[in-house]
Amino acid sequence: MAGRKTPQQAEFPLNRAFTFVESGPVLLISTHHKGKNNLMTVSCHASMGFEPTLGICLGPWNFSYTALIESGACVVAVPPAALMRQVVDIGNCSGETLDKFARFGLTPQCAREVEAPLVAECLYNLECRVVNRTLAEDYNFFVLRGARAWHNPAPEDTRAFHAVGDGTFIIDGEVVNLRHAMTKWQDCI
Repeated sequence: MAGRKTPQQAEFPLNRAFTFVESGPVLLISTHHKGKNNLMTVSCHASMGFEPTLGICLGPWNFSYTALIESGACVVAVPPAALMRQVVDIGNCSGETLDKFARFGLTPQCAREVEAPLVAECLYNLECRVVNRTLAEDYNFFVLRGARAWHNPAPEDTRAFHAVGDGTFIIDGEVVNLRHAMTKWQDCI
């Protein structure tokens, strides 16, 4: 286009580049291990297919890491924006010495396929089994496959929220419906 100036790219710190793609919804990972329920906040995750399969990152410094390794199962829950502060606070403490469900006023509900509880206040819950942990030692990466899915049919707040990666968050807002334009995928939607 005549007269249009091409923007010049500016270098960005490589150690912060994960913020480009970390904007999926913040998740709560619920585990059950040695008779104890726990919750962990996770923002580093990836959808890996339509089965549903997803990957999550958590390291051995997290109490939930051992629970996930030893139990092989968890619940992935999508909290609403109304719980944002509680979810951040959940990520700031260890479940090793604290009952996070009680401390943060959340309700564990029985799952059907795994021992880890659903989180009643969340928008969605996905019961998962670990199907691959070969990357856990080197990359803190677990591959999970959904076994049963749940949703809250009447949430007060339907907005999820997303971590930018620097302590700031984006709350879902405007929805743009382009289903009519998805001509290649009409049978799937």
